[in-house]
Amino acid sequence: MNTVDARGLSCPQPVLDTLTAIAGQPSGSIEILVDTQASRENVCRAAQSKGWSVESDTEENNEYRIVITKG
Repeated sequence: MNTVDARGLSCPQPVLDTLTAIAGQPSGSIEILVDTQASRENVCRAAQSKGWSVESDTEENNEYRIVITKG
């Protein structure tokens, strides 16, 4: 599984990194790590706008692990 570690980055960088990962992987699963609620929401919305589904979205110690899938 491809992982985008965007912890410590301010928006829109987590979204841009996620979109870059999506562009390089037309299907499968991608894990995205972020550390703000705003980044979490923006990454989920961006992935869904590209036809990806949010498979899991978990929070632990103020960090978020999002897994998106397609295909």
